[in-house]
Amino acid sequence: MNQINYNWTIDSIMEIYNKPLLDLVFQAASIHREHHDPNKIQVSTLLSVKTGGCSEDCAYCPQAARYFTDIETNDLLSVDQVKAAAERAKKLGSSRLCMGAAWRSVKDNADFDHVLDLVKTVYDLDMEVCCTLGMVSEQQAQKLADAGLYAYNHNLDSSEEFYKEIISTRGYEDRLKTLENVRKANMTICSGGIIGMGESVEDRCQMLLTLAQLDPQPESVPINALVAVEGTPLEEQESVEIWEMIRMVATTRIVMPKTTVRLSAGRTNMTKEGQVFCFMAGASSIFAGDKLLTTPNPDIFEDLALFEKIGITVQQPYEKHAKPTQDQNRIYDEADQVKWSRPDHVIEANEKYKALAKEKRAELNHSKPS
Repeated sequence: MNQINYNWTIDSIMEIYNKPLLDLVFQAASIHREHHDPNKIQVSTLLSVKTGGCSEDCAYCPQAARYFTDIETNDLLSVDQVKAAAERAKKLGSSRLCMGAAWRSVKDNADFDHVLDLVKTVYDLDMEVCCTLGMVSEQQAQKLADAGLYAYNHNLDSSEEFYKEIISTRGYEDRLKTLENVRKANMTICSGGIIGMGESVEDRCQMLLTLAQLDPQPESVPINALVAVEGTPLEEQESVEIWEMIRMVATTRIVMPKTTVRLSAGRTNMTKEGQVFCFMAGASSIFAGDKLLTTPNPDIFEDLALFEKIGITVQQPYEKHAKPTQDQNRIYDEADQVKWSRPDHVIEANEKYKALAKEKRAELNHSKPS
């Protein structure tokens, strides 16, 4: 049985990544079968419960308020809206609902209280509940856990070095601190990244090294291919080739053998054969639904038809980890006084697109009838 290795080096991970592809996939598939049922897929549905208006400057994200994109913003969804979405997702085979809100960090206010109610609502449907809400303090993480949250998603995105090339409004250490706070609340961690943003292979492997050195390693690692969105600084980036996705999935599987590797954003640009190749290489989870927050995603019925053709069944809720226990009686201290970092560097491309967005909004306002 393959044991967990916390002593990887960047050189050892890059050596794995650069193996001949068929050797790499064979090794990954062999390890995958030691720890996972190769004929089961965990299906998660990603639901944007608050879209747009984010204060961050992530170069890939259409939800950043500073860029000019065509996404429709919305305030927090109601309990009834989320419940209906969760019931539909469960009916179609999803074992987990992941709710995303376009926030820099969680604030201790009525909006957060509402999110806690959303978590409790989905928990009562016997679905795994995941949230991605930005940075969270220890107490905020504990409140989410007490509401019944199963997993918290907080992606590292890339290596610490390349992170500075795409985001200037928060620090990498804040990502790691949030993951630490989540773990202290005994929730499972979902953390991965995006490839195709212009990073090097070494950046990809460095991200995996950082995740692999977490003890315990994340229960879930989503691998996203950049979906270039018009109006964002990365709008001109070309799509990654399927071979790069396969290599990234396989390397993740070898480095973190017990982790669930999720094939995430970018599946609309992959053939069905390419996706199956990723499953063979160790991916055992997908995000379902027609959108991943704001970007396109394959129709769930297409996914289910593919699963039937290749003999895969969907995983039921709580197969990997027990259902969390809610705690409605915990007494909390005063709100945490957390100061998240504000790096002082400037990313020229991000500033350029911020200025372009300002010009376009001014043009629109000028053209509106008085």
